[in-house]
Amino acid sequence: MAVTTEKRRLARNRFKIKKAADGKPRLSVFRSNKNLHVQVIDDVAGVTVVSASTVEKDFGAANKNKSNQDSAKKLGALIAQRAKEKNVTEVVFDRGGYLYHGRVKALADAAREAGLKF
Repeated sequence: MAVTTEKRRLARNRFKIKKAADGKPRLSVFRSNKNLHVQVIDDVAGVTVVSASTVEKDFGAANKNKSNQDSAKKLGALIAQRAKEKNVTEVVFDRGGYLYHGRVKALADAAREAGLKF
């Protein structure tokens, strides 16, 4: 099985993020065409501390389009709230190879406003 250039690049970036984290959890973002998924991952222990997604029932069924900037802002606030409940205040942002623009930027800004530091 051949490893593509894209996978190698993403692995290299993730390695650098983990190295720079210095023990802090990683806020990882996955963006699809229809939904957003966010996780706070403790790479030292290898566990997901908290997660949030636009697919969850808590997120709201009234919101038809779950892949826009408004949904990203709500998701950023939700993940920050859940992280605070688990006593996580500082994270390292892992944008997953996506450009820091649009939904990814809206999510990050909302998480910062809600109290996460990165």
